[in-house]
Amino acid sequence: MKKLLTLDLGTMTGWAVGSDGHVMSGSWSLKPSRYDSAGMRFVKLAQRLNEVFDAYRFEIIYFEEVRRHQGVDAAHVYGGLLATTQRWCHENGVECAGVPVGTIKKMWTGKGNASKELMIAEAVRRGFAPVDDNEADALAIFHWALKEHGGSVEQPAAPARVDDPAFV
Repeated sequence: MKKLLTLDLGTMTGWAVGSDGHVMSGSWSLKPSRYDSAGMRFVKLAQRLNEVFDAYRFEIIYFEEVRRHQGVDAAHVYGGLLATTQRWCHENGVECAGVPVGTIKKMWTGKGNASKELMIAEAVRRGFAPVDDNEADALAIFHWALKEHGGSVEQPAAPARVDDPAFV
């Protein structure tokens, strides 16, 4: 079973990392500070990818493949984060693949147009404690990827966080 990292790309990026039967997750704020350029969110993403890769050595990244955005700014941010992720994968020899939003939502909740609240509720029902809808989406992508690779999807004994000693 491959080690996976799943991402819900955005200024608040949800992530989940693990393999068959084990997952840790969270949400990263990539928002630039008052004194940063807008491009700092892409630098921050690359730094986070390096940190998780150093700790876990995942072999593939799956990301939520968004085809429609509410506005131009959101589309630009997503495109930059996607390009950053794809470049990072190329430079580090990691596979990278997108999963359509509707595919993830349908697998996770049974509804291809599930709301953010429903995605969070499903994560909680499955034994997780997501901090936001971004983490819930990353967990859903993770479970979809496990099913695609023939892995088992087990409920967590306790929600794992990045500050968990088992992470490193």
